[in-house]
Amino acid sequence: MSDETGLPAAQVARRSTSYDGLSAWGDRLHWLESLPGRDDQVMATWTAERGVTLGGLPIGNSVHAYGGGAIVSSALGTWVVGASDGQIRRAEDGAACTDSPHAHGDLAFGDGLLLCVRETGSGDQLLAISPETGQEQVLRRAPFLASPALTAGRLTWSQWGSDAMPWDSCEVWVADFDGRRIGDARQVAGGPGESAVQPRWGPDGYPYFMSDRTGWWNLYRHRAGRVEAVAPVQAECAAAPWELGYANYAFLPGERVAMTLQQGPSCRLAVAEPGRPLRTVELPYTSLKPYLAVVGDRVAIIGSSPNRAPEVALAAVGGSGEVEVLRCPEAVDRSADLALPEVMRVSSAGGEVTVLFYPPAGHASGPAPTIVRPHAGPTHHSDLRLDWQIQYFTSRGFAVADVDYRGSTGYGRPFRQALDGQWGIRDVEDCRNVAWHLLATGRAAPGAVFISGASAGGYTALRAVCEDGPFALAVARSAIIDPVRWTTTAPRFQRAHAARLAHARSAVRAHEFKAPALLIHGERDEVAPIGDVLALAHSLRRHHRLAGLISLSGVGHSLSSSAALVSALEAELGAYRAVLDGRWTVA
Repeated sequence: MSDETGLPAAQVARRSTSYDGLSAWGDRLHWLESLPGRDDQVMATWTAERGVTLGGLPIGNSVHAYGGGAIVSSALGTWVVGASDGQIRRAEDGAACTDSPHAHGDLAFGDGLLLCVRETGSGDQLLAISPETGQEQVLRRAPFLASPALTAGRLTWSQWGSDAMPWDSCEVWVADFDGRRIGDARQVAGGPGESAVQPRWGPDGYPYFMSDRTGWWNLYRHRAGRVEAVAPVQAECAAAPWELGYANYAFLPGERVAMTLQQGPSCRLAVAEPGRPLRTVELPYTSLKPYLAVVGDRVAIIGSSPNRAPEVALAAVGGSGEVEVLRCPEAVDRSADLALPEVMRVSSAGGEVTVLFYPPAGHASGPAPTIVRPHAGPTHHSDLRLDWQIQYFTSRGFAVADVDYRGSTGYGRPFRQALDGQWGIRDVEDCRNVAWHLLATGRAAPGAVFISGASAGGYTALRAVCEDGPFALAVARSAIIDPVRWTTTAPRFQRAHAARLAHARSAVRAHEFKAPALLIHGERDEVAPIGDVLALAHSLRRHHRLAGLISLSGVGHSLSSSAALVSALEAELGAYRAVLDGRWTVA
């Protein structure tokens, strides 16, 4: 367990390159790429002739707090959203085609017009913009809007109310649009009890979308006044729409549709075609980001696996499953000592939860100090992919257990909603039962079980040490402290989420802590403002339960900068060491 033999935190930060937001036109493929040592993303462009080239303009947006849909390519050029001002710009020359104090996202192109969602203080606007003149037209207003698509004078979009999250209740609408005004707008799917998302026009002229009306997000089509299933399957074919611009399906030549297919933490690529069963494509990936695009007859994906870092690739779907990797981080020696996960099912509260258990890398089997990790969200899931932050700890003799507690995605709508009104109760119960299971089976060392999470996972970690149980320390990054109060301080997008999850006793209270906590928080966090964390730290210090407070200047909710990640990892490791060595002292 020597630090000298472990993976350095700086190397973890350097390897944490990310790719997002695929957009294709003809033989050109674009995506957003983060660069080591920088806090922003730039556009990457690939063509067969030139390979990959990188732009210099920082790109991104803050629509609905988490952004998305910041790039679109078309025959007339490529448009992006500038990260510095949230305005739409032509990628070729950086010229702005909007001039507004508000942020823009979910870019689309159709009938010679740019479409986007603009978020204002009072709600969303769906805009049509002339790329030549910059003239704007507001086509729709609603509390929340997403996924505009326009083809041959027909418009579609999704919308939801301020009292709902899009994964709980979301509607798909269609309308005629003659270039001047919308006519005959009508709702074709979604509503209370149904989440209908990602609408777009198919090559056959009908609107397609994902809906969870059966309990699983599956692909549907609206034709002749009826909604019909395209490829029914007991799996999630869409991701919970945390960001704009998701594309979990894409149209291929020959009436085929490529789509992601998630079951638990594992995600695959599948192809639906008329008259044939849904067919999965054999790929070297177990995790796919919710971005698909088509280049010729191949599907562009962002894929990864437990021994393969995220990479941008083109996948043949005709049967061979051949993959051409276009972009990947620094090469990983797959024969090296990587901790590979065991997928476990653990009993909890009369049911089961899924756990990705990573044993210590290169160490003898037997009980090990163990970190239980509830994922962020909480409406999300653990990813079955290479995570360098996990390897940072497993390379030092720790085991790590990622828990898909009740409320996670990938298991159907009822499981996803099991946390409503029970946040800080059922998620904690599931994490605690996983810890007891690992102790009972000899995987975890008694007295050396910790719980660590970020954002919603940080809240779960803090609540877990407010009760008697197996956890010797909680580590909370960017944590929510009081879900009821969060209904007023959360971003507009997420306030309904807070209200749906919270209950009367959901706040974290310092006097209830049974074990110490390390708090790590960015001073510029706009999702979970630092004020609540500072107040908790003050109270924990008085109750002799504060293991440390790391306040990161200039850092937001995601701790995305390399320096912030290094500081967080080293502080977390130091806190574990202090407990293991019996030298924990009150901060």
